[in-house]
Amino acid sequence: MKAKIFLISLFTVITQLTAQEGQISFTAEVSKKSLGINENLRVDFKMNQDGDNFNAPNFDGFRVVGGPNQSVSNTWVNGERTFSKVYSYYLTPIKKGNLSIGQATIEINNTIYKTMPVKIVVSGSASVTKNPNDPSYVVNENLHLVAEISKNNPYLNEGFSVVYKLFFSPQINVTNVGEIDSPKYSDFWSHNIKIPRLQIERGAYKGESYNYVVWKKIVLYPQKTGKLSILPLTLDVSVDVPTNKRDFFGNRIYTQIPKTVTAGKKEINVLELPIIGQPENFSGAVGDFDIELSTNKSELNASESVQVKLKISGSGNLKLFSIPELVVPSSIEKYEPEYKDNVKTNIGGMYGNISNTYTLVPQFKGKFPISPIEFVYFDPTKKIYKSIKSIEQIIDVVEGPNSFNSRNESNGLSTNNFNNISNSKAQFKFINTKPGLFSKTPTVFIYSSFFYILLLLPILVLIAVLFYYKINRKKINNNSDIMSRRANKLAKKYLSEAKINLTNKDIFYVALEKALHSFLKSKFSIETSDYTKEKIKNLLMEKNIGKDTIDLFLNLIENCDYARYTPSSDVAINRDYEDAVIVISEIDNQI
Repeated sequence: MKAKIFLISLFTVITQLTAQEGQISFTAEVSKKSLGINENLRVDFKMNQDGDNFNAPNFDGFRVVGGPNQSVSNTWVNGERTFSKVYSYYLTPIKKGNLSIGQATIEINNTIYKTMPVKIVVSGSASVTKNPNDPSYVVNENLHLVAEISKNNPYLNEGFSVVYKLFFSPQINVTNVGEIDSPKYSDFWSHNIKIPRLQIERGAYKGESYNYVVWKKIVLYPQKTGKLSILPLTLDVSVDVPTNKRDFFGNRIYTQIPKTVTAGKKEINVLELPIIGQPENFSGAVGDFDIELSTNKSELNASESVQVKLKISGSGNLKLFSIPELVVPSSIEKYEPEYKDNVKTNIGGMYGNISNTYTLVPQFKGKFPISPIEFVYFDPTKKIYKSIKSIEQIIDVVEGPNSFNSRNESNGLSTNNFNNISNSKAQFKFINTKPGLFSKTPTVFIYSSFFYILLLLPILVLIAVLFYYKINRKKINNNSDIMSRRANKLAKKYLSEAKINLTNKDIFYVALEKALHSFLKSKFSIETSDYTKEKIKNLLMEKNIGKDTIDLFLNLIENCDYARYTPSSDVAINRDYEDAVIVISEIDNQI
């Protein structure tokens, strides 16, 4: 009898489980099927049996502002088990139109179940009911994101700041903030000032007392003139709003509302630098600067080296202009400078110094002047161009071989001084230069020595011309080989420096740009002033360089330019290095 009862009970449980398995459901439910673009949407994925490997859809057309939140319910009523598991997401639409929530999947009892797609209609901004008891209305009225711009009409390459502040009234609590859209500053050189931690401060918003936190600080230097746009910053904010309900202890109950806020698009008008009065040697420096020329030795011997540093310090766009070239006497050998920068950035812009340190090697004894270096910059405060000069430096070479030029440079003499040597004929009057002697035998022109000289002269001239041509051609080839070797050597030097600093974007792109610059300058004898993309393109086309190689070279130059004010991934940096090695090799092989 007991065995019979047990078998009946077992049969009943199996039947119930089988029935439950046959009624497995997995559905998607939304809080609303029609909403405004400024509203949020809740999506619940429900199942009546536990499963594994849940996969949510991609939510195309929506931004996830909350979730996934998971809830489980497991109850027994009259011996019957009821199970429910829910994955919840909070979404906000990013575009208008007919959108769709895609299929989610779950694995239950080794079987894959899918939800049905849900159609959603997104219209324009929905009006918010002005009900002070409505949590959504309370959030809209008491939460604001503001972008404060220090200058709306800056000059080209003049720095200004953008400070993003999140204002919220004391009656709400901000519990979580996340950045959804970070603006790209494609027309600016940009620098993000790190904020160690968020601090709540007191301030005023539209004349009312508010709490606020500074979320982001950006320093921008415009690289184009005219009207430029600063794209909006968008934040996802979780806000606790008080309700009229209270808990057992009398404390007010709060409800959490997800909210997306944006600072909105901003426009500035970038002014052109004045054309009238702009000096020819103006290199684009904007700010307030000083210039200094110094040496590490006051005296040295010939063939010894001396370090000459040309430093520009102050505040302004220090990383966005070139340092003037150092000019030295021809009897001093000058090597490529070593560039260093000690530049910091705060909310007021860049400040510090940049420098080029040259290694000079004099060849002869004497005193050699290093002429003052002129530097021109634009002062945006006074709206004028200013010219400053360094102090002249003297390189005193106390030991070494003498040369005519070094004696002239050290003693202040010129070749005209030697014309003052007495050349009077009076002191040689005792010598009779015309004694009046003549040959007794008349000279016959034909078969004379002078006759044979005139006869052979054209042949000798022709031989001399051919010999000169051969020697000169050899020199040209040798010079070309020397220039090519020098170009490759300089390129390898800066490429090696770039390779060492693959993890440091700023140093890497400075070295990479120097490598490309030095290779072209030494290979084709072009000056820095000619270093423009259009001239480089025409030059390489004249040298019959392939179009793909030219495009790759110009693309690398553009990447070095953009890297000053745009972020770069490790993949992009490694790719640019490999492309630089390839393009230098290809240009060298095609010439």
